[in-house]
Amino acid sequence: MLLEAIHLVLRKCNPNLDSSYRKHAGLNPGPFRSQLRALTILPELLDHVHIIISLCVVFFIKTVLSYAKNKNLPPGPRALPFIGHLHLIKTPLHHCLARISQNYGPATFLRLGSHPVLVISSKPLAEQCFTIHDLAFADRMQLPSSKHFTFNYTVFGDANYGAYWRNVRQISAVELLSAQRLHASSNVRAGEVQNMARQLFKSWETCIGSKKGSNGLKKLELKTSLFQLSLNVLMIMMAGKRFYRDDIEGLEEIKRFREVVEKLFALMEISNIEDFIPALSLLDMRGVMKKTATLAEENKDMIKKLIEEHRSNSNGQKKNTMIAHLLEMQKKDPEAYKDETIQAIIMTLLLAGTETSANVVEWAMSCLVNNPDILKKAATEIDKIIGKERLVEESDLPNLPYIHCIMSEVLRLYPGGALLIPHKSRKDVTIGGYNIPRGTMLLVNAYYIHRDTDTWDEPMKFKPERFENGKAEGKWMIPFGMGRRRCPGEGLAMRQMGVVLATLIQCFEWERPGDELVDMSETSGITLAKAIPLEVMYRPRESVLKLLSAL
Repeated sequence: MLLEAIHLVLRKCNPNLDSSYRKHAGLNPGPFRSQLRALTILPELLDHVHIIISLCVVFFIKTVLSYAKNKNLPPGPRALPFIGHLHLIKTPLHHCLARISQNYGPATFLRLGSHPVLVISSKPLAEQCFTIHDLAFADRMQLPSSKHFTFNYTVFGDANYGAYWRNVRQISAVELLSAQRLHASSNVRAGEVQNMARQLFKSWETCIGSKKGSNGLKKLELKTSLFQLSLNVLMIMMAGKRFYRDDIEGLEEIKRFREVVEKLFALMEISNIEDFIPALSLLDMRGVMKKTATLAEENKDMIKKLIEEHRSNSNGQKKNTMIAHLLEMQKKDPEAYKDETIQAIIMTLLLAGTETSANVVEWAMSCLVNNPDILKKAATEIDKIIGKERLVEESDLPNLPYIHCIMSEVLRLYPGGALLIPHKSRKDVTIGGYNIPRGTMLLVNAYYIHRDTDTWDEPMKFKPERFENGKAEGKWMIPFGMGRRRCPGEGLAMRQMGVVLATLIQCFEWERPGDELVDMSETSGITLAKAIPLEVMYRPRESVLKLLSAL
Protein backbone atom coordinates (compact mmCIF):
# COMPACT_ATOMS: atom_id res chain seq x y z
CA MET A 1 0.00 0.00 0.00
CA LEU A 2 2.88 2.36 0.76
CA LEU A 3 4.41 1.75 -2.65
CA GLU A 4 1.07 2.34 -4.32
CA ALA A 5 0.75 5.63 -2.44
CA ILE A 6 4.24 6.66 -3.58
CA HIS A 7 3.31 5.77 -7.13
CA LEU A 8 0.17 7.90 -6.90
CA VAL A 9 2.11 10.88 -5.59
CA LEU A 10 4.79 10.56 -8.24
CA ARG A 11 2.27 10.13 -11.03
CA LYS A 12 0.56 13.33 -9.87
CA CYS A 13 3.91 15.09 -10.08
CA ASN A 14 4.71 13.57 -13.48
CA PRO A 15 1.78 12.19 -15.51
CA ASN A 16 4.27 10.63 -17.97
CA LEU A 17 5.98 8.61 -15.27
CA ASP A 18 4.40 5.27 -16.13
CA SER A 19 5.11 5.54 -19.87
CA SER A 20 8.63 6.81 -19.20
CA TYR A 21 9.15 4.04 -16.72
CA ARG A 22 8.05 1.34 -19.17
CA LYS A 23 10.15 2.87 -21.95
CA HIS A 24 13.35 2.85 -19.92
CA ALA A 25 12.76 -0.43 -18.12
CA GLY A 26 11.51 -2.29 -21.19
CA LEU A 27 8.62 -3.78 -19.23
CA ASN A 28 5.03 -4.39 -20.15
CA PRO A 29 2.27 -2.42 -18.41
CA GLY A 30 1.66 -3.83 -14.97
CA PRO A 31 1.32 -2.98 -11.30
CA PHE A 32 3.83 -0.50 -10.05
CA ARG A 33 4.70 -2.80 -7.15
CA SER A 34 6.07 -5.49 -9.48
CA GLN A 35 8.01 -2.98 -11.60
CA LEU A 36 9.75 -1.12 -8.78
CA ARG A 37 12.75 -3.49 -9.03
CA ALA A 38 13.85 -1.94 -12.31
CA LEU A 39 16.84 0.24 -11.48
CA THR A 40 16.81 2.22 -14.70
CA ILE A 41 13.95 4.38 -13.36
CA LEU A 42 15.62 5.06 -10.01
CA PRO A 43 17.15 8.43 -10.97
CA GLU A 44 13.75 9.69 -12.13
CA LEU A 45 12.12 8.49 -8.93
CA LEU A 46 14.80 10.19 -6.84
CA ASP A 47 14.14 13.49 -8.61
CA HIS A 48 10.73 13.53 -6.91
CA VAL A 49 11.50 11.60 -3.73
CA HIS A 50 14.24 13.98 -2.58
CA ILE A 51 11.77 16.86 -2.89
CA ILE A 52 9.17 15.00 -0.83
CA ILE A 53 11.76 14.02 1.80
CA SER A 54 13.05 17.60 2.01
CA LEU A 55 9.54 18.92 2.59
CA CYS A 56 8.92 16.30 5.26
CA VAL A 57 12.17 17.19 7.06
CA VAL A 58 11.33 20.91 7.01
CA PHE A 59 7.84 20.20 8.32
CA PHE A 60 9.20 17.90 11.05
CA ILE A 61 11.73 20.51 12.22
CA LYS A 62 9.05 23.21 12.20
CA THR A 63 6.75 21.00 14.28
CA VAL A 64 9.47 20.19 16.83
CA LEU A 65 10.45 23.87 17.18
CA SER A 66 6.80 24.81 17.58
CA TYR A 67 6.33 22.35 20.43
CA ALA A 68 9.57 23.52 22.05
CA LYS A 69 8.46 27.14 21.89
CA ASN A 70 5.02 26.48 23.35
CA LYS A 71 5.72 24.41 26.45
CA ASN A 72 2.55 25.30 28.33
CA LEU A 73 0.10 23.85 25.81
CA PRO A 74 -3.15 22.17 26.90
CA PRO A 75 -2.94 18.39 27.34
CA GLY A 76 -3.61 16.05 24.47
CA PRO A 77 -2.77 12.61 23.09
CA ARG A 78 0.67 11.81 21.73
CA ALA A 79 1.07 13.01 18.14
CA LEU A 80 2.67 11.13 15.28
CA PRO A 81 5.29 12.78 13.04
CA PHE A 82 3.91 14.72 10.08
CA ILE A 83 0.24 13.72 10.49
CA GLY A 84 -0.10 14.72 14.15
CA HIS A 85 -3.44 13.39 15.43
CA LEU A 86 -5.14 12.86 12.08
CA HIS A 87 -5.09 9.11 12.70
CA LEU A 88 -7.42 9.63 15.69
CA ILE A 89 -10.07 11.55 13.77
CA LYS A 90 -13.29 9.63 13.18
CA THR A 91 -16.78 10.69 12.12
CA PRO A 92 -19.07 12.09 13.38
CA LEU A 93 -16.35 14.51 14.41
CA HIS A 94 -18.18 16.04 17.41
CA HIS A 95 -18.45 12.61 19.04
CA CYS A 96 -14.79 11.84 18.31
CA LEU A 97 -13.63 15.14 19.85
CA ALA A 98 -15.92 14.61 22.85
CA ARG A 99 -14.28 11.25 23.56
CA ILE A 100 -10.81 12.81 23.36
CA SER A 101 -11.88 15.68 25.64
CA GLN A 102 -13.22 13.25 28.23
CA ASN A 103 -9.72 11.82 28.52
CA TYR A 104 -7.71 15.06 28.43
CA GLY A 105 -9.98 17.79 29.76
CA PRO A 106 -12.15 20.68 28.54
CA ALA A 107 -9.19 22.32 26.77
CA THR A 108 -7.46 19.79 24.54
CA PHE A 109 -4.60 20.47 22.18
CA LEU A 110 -4.35 18.54 18.91
CA ARG A 111 -2.23 18.86 15.82
CA LEU A 112 -4.02 17.97 12.60
CA GLY A 113 -1.23 17.70 10.05
CA SER A 114 0.34 21.15 9.90
CA HIS A 115 -2.39 22.91 11.93
CA PRO A 116 -2.45 23.32 15.73
CA VAL A 117 -6.00 22.88 17.08
CA LEU A 118 -7.59 23.87 20.39
CA VAL A 119 -10.74 21.89 21.25
CA ILE A 120 -13.01 23.54 23.83
CA SER A 121 -15.76 21.51 25.48
CA SER A 122 -16.84 23.50 28.54
CA LYS A 123 -18.94 26.60 29.15
CA PRO A 124 -16.34 28.59 31.19
CA LEU A 125 -13.58 28.15 28.62
CA ALA A 126 -15.90 28.88 25.68
CA GLU A 127 -16.95 32.09 27.44
CA GLN A 128 -13.29 33.08 27.80
CA CYS A 129 -12.76 32.57 24.06
CA PHE A 130 -15.78 34.65 23.03
CA THR A 131 -15.73 37.42 25.63
CA ILE A 132 -12.28 38.25 27.01
CA HIS A 133 -10.49 36.93 23.92
CA ASP A 134 -13.23 37.43 21.33
CA LEU A 135 -11.06 39.68 19.14
CA ALA A 136 -8.10 37.32 19.42
CA PHE A 137 -10.25 34.52 17.93
CA ALA A 138 -12.08 36.69 15.38
CA ASP A 139 -10.37 35.21 12.31
CA ARG A 140 -11.64 32.18 10.41
CA MET A 141 -9.77 29.01 9.57
CA GLN A 142 -9.70 29.25 5.79
CA LEU A 143 -9.35 25.65 4.67
CA PRO A 144 -8.51 24.77 1.04
CA SER A 145 -11.68 22.68 0.56
CA SER A 146 -13.87 25.75 1.20
CA LYS A 147 -12.05 28.14 -1.13
CA HIS A 148 -14.33 27.78 -4.15
CA PHE A 149 -17.80 27.92 -2.63
CA THR A 150 -16.84 30.82 -0.35
CA PHE A 151 -15.82 32.97 -3.33
CA ASN A 152 -12.18 32.76 -2.25
CA TYR A 153 -13.17 33.30 1.42
CA THR A 154 -15.21 36.45 0.79
CA VAL A 155 -18.54 35.25 2.24
CA PHE A 156 -18.92 36.91 5.63
CA GLY A 157 -18.98 33.58 7.47
CA ASP A 158 -15.47 32.73 6.23
CA ALA A 159 -13.83 36.13 5.78
CA ASN A 160 -11.11 37.08 8.24
CA TYR A 161 -11.76 39.90 10.67
CA GLY A 162 -11.02 43.31 9.16
CA ALA A 163 -12.48 46.11 7.07
CA TYR A 164 -14.00 43.81 4.44
CA TRP A 165 -15.65 41.57 7.03
CA ARG A 166 -17.03 44.57 8.94
CA ASN A 167 -18.51 45.90 5.71
CA VAL A 168 -20.33 42.70 4.67
CA ARG A 169 -21.39 42.05 8.26
CA GLN A 170 -22.89 45.54 8.42
CA ILE A 171 -24.68 45.03 5.11
CA SER A 172 -26.11 41.69 6.19
CA ALA A 173 -27.05 42.53 9.76
CA VAL A 174 -28.44 46.03 9.17
CA GLU A 175 -29.54 46.24 5.56
CA LEU A 176 -30.90 42.70 5.10
CA LEU A 177 -31.54 40.94 8.43
CA SER A 178 -32.52 43.72 10.85
CA ALA A 179 -35.72 43.42 12.88
CA GLN A 180 -37.34 46.03 10.65
CA ARG A 181 -36.46 44.13 7.47
CA LEU A 182 -37.64 40.84 8.94
CA HIS A 183 -40.94 42.35 9.99
CA ALA A 184 -41.44 43.73 6.46
CA SER A 185 -40.87 40.25 4.98
CA SER A 186 -43.10 38.34 7.42
CA ASN A 187 -45.84 38.05 4.78
CA VAL A 188 -43.41 36.12 2.56
CA ARG A 189 -42.80 33.50 5.23
CA ALA A 190 -46.51 33.37 6.11
CA GLY A 191 -47.43 32.74 2.48
CA GLU A 192 -44.90 29.95 2.06
CA VAL A 193 -45.87 28.25 5.34
CA GLN A 194 -49.52 28.32 4.28
CA ASN A 195 -48.53 26.94 0.88
CA MET A 196 -46.68 24.06 2.56
CA ALA A 197 -49.74 23.28 4.71
CA ARG A 198 -51.95 23.39 1.63
CA GLN A 199 -49.66 21.06 -0.33
CA LEU A 200 -49.55 18.56 2.52
CA PHE A 201 -53.33 18.66 2.85
CA LYS A 202 -53.90 18.26 -0.91
CA SER A 203 -51.46 15.36 -1.03
CA TRP A 204 -53.24 13.65 1.87
CA GLU A 205 -56.66 14.33 0.35
CA THR A 206 -55.64 12.85 -3.01
CA CYS A 207 -54.16 9.67 -1.54
CA ILE A 208 -56.22 9.05 1.59
CA GLY A 209 -59.20 11.37 1.85
CA SER A 210 -61.54 9.33 -0.31
CA LYS A 211 -60.56 5.90 1.01
CA LYS A 212 -63.16 4.53 3.37
CA GLY A 213 -62.13 2.30 6.19
CA SER A 214 -58.53 3.55 6.30
CA ASN A 215 -57.00 5.09 9.40
CA GLY A 216 -56.53 8.25 7.41
CA LEU A 217 -52.74 8.36 7.76
CA LYS A 218 -50.33 9.07 4.91
CA LYS A 219 -46.57 8.51 4.99
CA LEU A 220 -44.34 11.53 4.40
CA GLU A 221 -40.60 12.10 4.12
CA LEU A 222 -40.65 15.51 5.83
CA LYS A 223 -37.18 16.91 5.04
CA THR A 224 -38.03 17.53 1.37
CA SER A 225 -41.01 19.73 2.23
CA LEU A 226 -38.98 21.64 4.84
CA PHE A 227 -36.09 22.25 2.45
CA GLN A 228 -38.44 23.48 -0.27
CA LEU A 229 -40.04 25.88 2.18
CA SER A 230 -36.70 27.28 3.39
CA LEU A 231 -35.41 27.74 -0.15
CA ASN A 232 -38.60 29.39 -1.39
CA VAL A 233 -38.65 31.84 1.53
CA LEU A 234 -35.07 32.91 0.86
CA MET A 235 -35.52 33.10 -2.90
CA ILE A 236 -38.59 35.33 -2.60
CA MET A 237 -36.88 37.58 -0.05
CA MET A 238 -33.72 37.80 -2.16
CA ALA A 239 -34.97 37.63 -5.74
CA GLY A 240 -38.75 38.00 -5.69
CA LYS A 241 -39.54 34.55 -7.08
CA ARG A 242 -40.12 31.06 -5.80
CA PHE A 243 -37.51 28.49 -6.65
CA TYR A 244 -39.81 25.51 -6.23
CA ARG A 245 -42.83 25.29 -8.50
CA ASP A 246 -45.67 22.84 -8.85
CA ASP A 247 -44.38 21.26 -12.06
CA ILE A 248 -41.88 18.61 -13.11
CA GLU A 249 -39.25 21.17 -14.08
CA GLY A 250 -39.54 22.82 -10.68
CA LEU A 251 -39.21 19.46 -8.94
CA GLU A 252 -36.00 18.71 -10.84
CA GLU A 253 -34.57 22.16 -10.03
CA ILE A 254 -35.22 21.84 -6.31
CA LYS A 255 -33.85 18.30 -6.27
CA ARG A 256 -30.64 19.37 -7.98
CA PHE A 257 -30.11 22.42 -5.79
CA ARG A 258 -30.69 20.38 -2.64
CA GLU A 259 -28.16 17.80 -3.86
CA VAL A 260 -25.62 20.57 -4.47
CA VAL A 261 -26.11 22.05 -0.99
CA GLU A 262 -25.96 18.68 0.78
CA LYS A 263 -22.83 17.64 -1.13
CA LEU A 264 -21.14 20.95 -0.38
CA PHE A 265 -21.85 20.63 3.34
CA ALA A 266 -20.58 17.05 3.31
CA LEU A 267 -17.35 18.13 1.58
CA MET A 268 -16.94 21.01 4.06
CA GLU A 269 -16.14 18.60 6.90
CA ILE A 270 -13.36 19.68 9.23
CA SER A 271 -12.05 16.12 9.00
CA ASN A 272 -10.97 16.47 5.35
CA ILE A 273 -7.39 15.22 5.42
CA GLU A 274 -6.52 17.31 2.35
CA ASP A 275 -7.07 20.50 4.36
CA PHE A 276 -4.33 19.63 6.84
CA ILE A 277 -1.56 18.15 4.71
CA PRO A 278 -0.64 20.78 2.10
CA ALA A 279 0.87 18.28 -0.35
CA LEU A 280 -2.39 16.32 -0.46
CA SER A 281 -4.33 19.52 -1.00
CA LEU A 282 -2.18 20.35 -4.01
CA LEU A 283 -2.42 16.83 -5.41
CA ASP A 284 -6.15 16.51 -4.61
CA MET A 285 -5.96 12.72 -4.77
CA ARG A 286 -9.54 12.24 -3.53
CA GLY A 287 -10.86 14.96 -5.81
CA VAL A 288 -12.32 17.04 -2.97
CA MET A 289 -11.09 20.35 -4.38
CA LYS A 290 -12.35 19.51 -7.86
CA LYS A 291 -15.76 18.45 -6.54
CA THR A 292 -16.24 21.61 -4.46
CA ALA A 293 -15.16 23.77 -7.39
CA THR A 294 -17.71 22.11 -9.67
CA LEU A 295 -20.57 22.33 -7.16
CA ALA A 296 -19.73 25.92 -6.25
CA GLU A 297 -19.68 26.93 -9.89
CA GLU A 298 -23.27 25.73 -10.26
CA ASN A 299 -24.36 27.95 -7.39
CA LYS A 300 -22.34 30.92 -8.65
CA ASP A 301 -23.96 30.71 -12.09
CA MET A 302 -27.42 30.74 -10.51
CA ILE A 303 -26.58 33.76 -8.35
CA LYS A 304 -25.08 35.71 -11.25
CA LYS A 305 -28.21 35.01 -13.27
CA LEU A 306 -30.42 36.38 -10.48
CA ILE A 307 -28.40 39.59 -10.26
CA GLU A 308 -28.49 40.14 -14.01
CA GLU A 309 -32.25 39.56 -14.05
CA HIS A 310 -32.62 42.40 -11.55
CA ARG A 311 -30.36 44.70 -13.56
CA SER A 312 -32.40 44.11 -16.72
CA ASN A 313 -35.68 44.55 -14.85
CA SER A 314 -36.87 47.89 -16.23
CA ASN A 315 -40.46 47.85 -14.92
CA GLY A 316 -39.46 47.78 -11.23
CA GLN A 317 -41.42 44.66 -10.33
CA LYS A 318 -38.68 43.40 -8.01
CA LYS A 319 -37.81 46.61 -6.19
CA ASN A 320 -38.50 45.19 -2.69
CA THR A 321 -36.06 42.27 -2.88
CA MET A 322 -32.69 41.98 -1.16
CA ILE A 323 -30.86 41.96 -4.48
CA ALA A 324 -32.69 45.07 -5.67
CA HIS A 325 -31.82 46.82 -2.40
CA LEU A 326 -28.15 45.83 -2.73
CA LEU A 327 -28.01 47.07 -6.32
CA GLU A 328 -29.51 50.41 -5.25
CA MET A 329 -26.85 50.68 -2.57
CA GLN A 330 -24.24 49.80 -5.20
CA LYS A 331 -25.17 52.93 -7.15
CA LYS A 332 -24.47 55.06 -4.07
CA ASP A 333 -21.32 53.26 -2.95
CA PRO A 334 -19.85 51.07 -5.75
CA GLU A 335 -16.73 50.22 -3.76
CA ALA A 336 -18.59 48.80 -0.75
CA TYR A 337 -21.22 46.99 -2.84
CA LYS A 338 -19.19 45.32 -5.57
CA ASP A 339 -20.80 42.53 -7.59
CA GLU A 340 -18.48 40.06 -5.89
CA THR A 341 -19.63 41.26 -2.46
CA ILE A 342 -23.30 40.92 -3.42
CA GLN A 343 -22.69 37.43 -4.81
CA ALA A 344 -20.88 36.39 -1.63
CA ILE A 345 -23.75 37.65 0.58
CA ILE A 346 -26.37 35.82 -1.47
CA MET A 347 -24.28 32.63 -1.44
CA THR A 348 -23.99 32.84 2.36
CA LEU A 349 -27.73 33.24 2.86
CA LEU A 350 -28.56 30.38 0.50
CA LEU A 351 -26.13 27.96 2.12
CA ALA A 352 -26.74 28.94 5.74
CA GLY A 353 -30.49 29.50 5.56
CA THR A 354 -31.74 26.39 3.78
CA GLU A 355 -30.16 23.19 5.06
CA THR A 356 -29.74 24.21 8.71
CA SER A 357 -33.31 25.50 9.19
CA ALA A 358 -34.77 22.39 7.59
CA ASN A 359 -32.54 20.18 9.76
CA VAL A 360 -33.62 21.80 13.04
CA VAL A 361 -37.36 21.47 12.29
CA GLU A 362 -36.81 17.85 11.21
CA TRP A 363 -35.08 17.18 14.54
CA ALA A 364 -37.96 18.90 16.34
CA MET A 365 -40.60 16.73 14.64
CA SER A 366 -38.51 13.62 15.31
CA CYS A 367 -38.41 14.48 19.03
CA LEU A 368 -42.16 15.18 19.09
CA VAL A 369 -43.29 11.94 17.45
CA ASN A 370 -41.02 10.09 19.88
CA ASN A 371 -42.74 11.99 22.72
CA PRO A 372 -46.47 12.17 21.84
CA ASP A 373 -47.42 13.66 25.22
CA ILE A 374 -45.25 16.71 24.48
CA LEU A 375 -46.76 16.95 21.00
CA LYS A 376 -50.27 16.91 22.48
CA LYS A 377 -49.37 19.59 25.03
CA ALA A 378 -48.06 21.85 22.25
CA ALA A 379 -51.22 21.37 20.17
CA THR A 380 -53.38 22.22 23.18
CA GLU A 381 -51.49 25.48 23.71
CA ILE A 382 -51.95 26.48 20.06
CA ASP A 383 -55.66 25.66 20.11
CA LYS A 384 -56.13 27.73 23.26
CA ILE A 385 -54.19 30.80 22.06
CA ILE A 386 -54.85 30.78 18.29
CA GLY A 387 -58.21 29.03 18.03
CA LYS A 388 -59.53 27.17 14.99
CA GLU A 389 -60.44 29.99 12.62
CA ARG A 390 -56.97 30.97 11.39
CA LEU A 391 -53.43 29.70 11.02
CA VAL A 392 -50.69 30.66 13.44
CA GLU A 393 -48.63 33.72 12.45
CA GLU A 394 -45.18 35.02 13.39
CA SER A 395 -46.78 37.68 15.58
CA ASP A 396 -48.32 34.88 17.67
CA LEU A 397 -44.99 33.32 18.64
CA PRO A 398 -44.40 35.50 21.76
CA ASN A 399 -47.75 34.20 23.06
CA LEU A 400 -46.79 30.54 22.59
CA PRO A 401 -44.26 29.92 25.39
CA TYR A 402 -44.34 26.13 25.14
CA ILE A 403 -43.43 26.27 21.44
CA HIS A 404 -40.45 28.41 22.50
CA CYS A 405 -39.52 25.78 25.09
CA ILE A 406 -39.62 23.06 22.43
CA MET A 407 -37.43 25.09 20.06
CA SER A 408 -34.92 25.84 22.82
CA GLU A 409 -34.73 22.18 23.80
CA VAL A 410 -34.24 21.09 20.18
CA LEU A 411 -31.45 23.65 19.69
CA ARG A 412 -29.85 22.42 22.92
CA LEU A 413 -29.82 18.79 21.83
CA TYR A 414 -29.43 19.32 18.08
CA PRO A 415 -27.87 22.72 17.24
CA GLY A 416 -27.58 23.62 13.56
CA GLY A 417 -23.87 22.82 13.76
CA ALA A 418 -22.52 20.44 16.40
CA LEU A 419 -19.19 22.27 16.19
CA LEU A 420 -19.15 26.02 15.79
CA ILE A 421 -17.59 27.21 12.54
CA PRO A 422 -13.80 27.08 13.18
CA HIS A 423 -12.14 30.25 14.44
CA LYS A 424 -8.42 31.01 14.28
CA SER A 425 -6.28 32.89 16.81
CA ARG A 426 -4.86 36.18 15.54
CA LYS A 427 -2.22 36.32 18.28
CA ASP A 428 -0.85 34.34 21.23
CA VAL A 429 -3.46 34.09 23.99
CA THR A 430 -3.95 32.37 27.35
CA ILE A 431 -7.03 30.18 27.82
CA GLY A 432 -7.63 28.34 31.09
CA GLY A 433 -4.03 28.97 32.11
CA TYR A 434 -2.63 27.44 28.91
CA ASN A 435 -0.65 29.21 26.19
CA ILE A 436 -2.38 29.10 22.82
CA PRO A 437 -0.10 30.11 19.91
CA ARG A 438 -1.11 32.41 17.11
CA GLY A 439 -2.64 30.62 14.12
CA THR A 440 -4.34 27.92 16.21
CA MET A 441 -7.67 26.59 14.99
CA LEU A 442 -10.41 26.88 17.63
CA LEU A 443 -13.07 24.16 17.65
CA VAL A 444 -15.88 24.66 20.16
CA ASN A 445 -17.96 21.53 20.69
CA ALA A 446 -21.41 23.09 21.20
CA TYR A 447 -23.06 19.66 21.04
CA TYR A 448 -21.00 18.45 24.01
CA ILE A 449 -21.39 21.68 26.01
CA HIS A 450 -25.17 21.59 25.57
CA ARG A 451 -25.23 18.11 27.14
CA ASP A 452 -22.90 18.85 30.04
CA THR A 453 -24.09 17.12 33.24
CA ASP A 454 -22.64 19.97 35.31
CA THR A 455 -25.16 22.35 33.67
CA TRP A 456 -28.20 20.28 32.78
CA ASP A 457 -30.27 17.73 34.70
CA GLU A 458 -30.89 14.61 32.61
CA PRO A 459 -29.06 16.24 29.67
CA MET A 460 -29.79 13.41 27.21
CA LYS A 461 -33.55 13.61 27.75
CA PHE A 462 -35.86 15.69 25.55
CA LYS A 463 -37.58 17.82 28.19
CA PRO A 464 -38.90 21.24 27.03
CA GLU A 465 -40.21 21.91 30.53
CA ARG A 466 -36.65 22.66 31.65
CA PHE A 467 -37.09 26.05 29.90
CA GLU A 468 -40.50 26.95 31.38
CA ASN A 469 -40.88 30.04 33.58
CA GLY A 470 -37.24 31.03 33.30
CA LYS A 471 -35.92 27.79 34.81
CA ALA A 472 -33.02 27.69 32.36
CA GLU A 473 -31.87 31.27 32.89
CA GLY A 474 -28.10 31.31 33.15
CA LYS A 475 -27.83 27.82 31.65
CA TRP A 476 -25.71 28.67 28.69
CA MET A 477 -26.28 27.60 25.07
CA ILE A 478 -24.55 28.73 21.87
CA PRO A 479 -26.48 27.25 18.90
CA PHE A 480 -25.80 30.42 16.88
CA GLY A 481 -22.28 31.09 18.16
CA MET A 482 -21.22 33.95 20.39
CA GLY A 483 -19.35 37.23 20.23
CA ARG A 484 -18.66 39.31 17.13
CA ARG A 485 -18.83 36.23 14.86
CA ARG A 486 -22.30 35.24 16.11
CA CYS A 487 -24.65 34.26 13.28
CA PRO A 488 -26.48 37.40 12.01
CA GLY A 489 -29.31 35.23 10.65
CA GLU A 490 -30.44 34.11 14.11
CA GLY A 491 -33.54 36.33 14.09
CA LEU A 492 -34.71 35.04 10.71
CA ALA A 493 -34.03 31.43 11.67
CA MET A 494 -35.96 31.62 14.96
CA ARG A 495 -38.97 33.32 13.33
CA GLN A 496 -39.14 30.87 10.47
CA MET A 497 -38.49 27.68 12.45
CA GLY A 498 -40.98 28.73 15.12
CA VAL A 499 -43.88 29.45 12.75
CA VAL A 500 -43.19 26.33 10.65
CA LEU A 501 -43.17 24.06 13.70
CA ALA A 502 -46.30 25.68 15.16
CA THR A 503 -48.15 25.34 11.83
CA LEU A 504 -47.27 21.65 11.47
CA ILE A 505 -48.55 21.01 15.00
CA GLN A 506 -51.68 23.11 14.53
CA CYS A 507 -52.75 21.57 11.21
CA PHE A 508 -51.86 17.90 11.40
CA GLU A 509 -51.69 14.86 13.63
CA TRP A 510 -48.33 13.11 13.53
CA GLU A 511 -47.40 9.52 14.35
CA ARG A 512 -44.49 7.17 13.89
CA PRO A 513 -44.81 4.61 11.08
CA GLY A 514 -44.48 1.77 13.59
CA ASP A 515 -43.96 1.04 17.25
CA GLU A 516 -40.21 1.66 17.12
CA LEU A 517 -38.88 5.06 18.11
CA VAL A 518 -37.54 7.28 15.33
CA ASP A 519 -33.82 6.72 14.80
CA MET A 520 -31.97 9.78 16.14
CA SER A 521 -28.49 9.01 14.81
CA GLU A 522 -26.55 11.84 13.17
CA THR A 523 -24.51 12.26 10.03
CA SER A 524 -21.01 13.66 9.85
CA GLY A 525 -20.60 17.07 8.27
CA ILE A 526 -20.51 20.77 9.09
CA THR A 527 -24.28 20.76 9.73
CA LEU A 528 -26.00 18.41 12.18
CA ALA A 529 -28.39 16.36 10.05
CA LYS A 530 -30.25 13.13 10.66
CA ALA A 531 -28.49 10.06 9.32
CA ILE A 532 -31.87 8.55 8.37
CA PRO A 533 -34.40 11.09 7.01
CA LEU A 534 -37.56 11.33 9.08
CA GLU A 535 -40.55 9.41 7.71
CA VAL A 536 -43.81 10.08 9.56
CA MET A 537 -47.51 9.34 9.22
CA TYR A 538 -49.82 12.34 9.17
CA ARG A 539 -53.43 13.41 8.69
CA PRO A 540 -55.29 16.72 9.08
CA ARG A 541 -56.68 17.50 12.52
CA GLU A 542 -60.47 17.49 12.59
CA SER A 543 -60.51 20.88 14.29
CA VAL A 544 -58.82 22.63 11.33
CA LEU A 545 -60.13 20.51 8.46
CA LYS A 546 -62.43 23.28 7.27
CA LEU A 547 -59.61 25.83 7.50
CA LEU A 548 -57.25 23.64 5.46
CA SER A 549 -59.91 23.00 2.83
CA ALA A 550 -60.23 26.74 2.28
CA LEU A 551 -56.51 27.35 1.69
